[in-house]
Amino acid sequence: MTPQQYGVGARFTLSVYDSDYVAIILGALGEADATDLLVETGDISTFVAGGEQRVLAYLRDVIAAAARSGAHLSASILLSRGCPGELQCALPAGVAALGADPVSLAGTGVRARAHWSLYPLLDGGTGRGCGARHGGGSAGGGGPADAPADHMAPIYAAIEQARSAGVYSGSDHYATRLDGDLAAVLQTAANAWIGVGESVQHVVTHLTVSINSPSPLRD
Repeated sequence: MTPQQYGVGARFTLSVYDSDYVAIILGALGEADATDLLVETGDISTFVAGGEQRVLAYLRDVIAAAARSGAHLSASILLSRGCPGELQCALPAGVAALGADPVSLAGTGVRARAHWSLYPLLDGGTGRGCGARHGGGSAGGGGPADAPADHMAPIYAAIEQARSAGVYSGSDHYATRLDGDLAAVLQTAANAWIGVGESVQHVVTHLTVSINSPSPLRD
């Protein structure tokens, strides 16, 4: 099953707070390498489908290119895997959660701050169905098939991974703060998303990334 068939992809909106925002956004989209990706840009956002490594490298390159303008910008990024449909999942019956290799992103020299949320979509707490862990209990591991799904276990594990990666910057309401090179921020969020996806079919993660902000930095 290809990444596209499994539903691996991203939807992101790049907002540039500068009078020349059109040229900055279009220039950044045009500069990034879209090889092996399906990229569709509309009036609201850009959809990117492909393998995890290529999707994340593309996001890194688009955002970094826009950041080099020096303008304050933000990027709203949604990563999803395991549910290729629109209103409902469209995977064939019996498809289990599929893992993937962790991504590795070269640094950009661009400092980014982000709010990050991770959503293991565990349907019904039974370990079955789209969004469920197939054949097991909680996302954290173990337990009978009818045990309640513990969606917080992989979230707490992901936060600990962010601490280990050196990009954890605290917790705010409904989000974890990340701070570091843009590549490190994206890589940390993506690898947590991929890691949970080894046991949970449908996993979504969301980042709001801020770069070149005029607001005082909170360390």
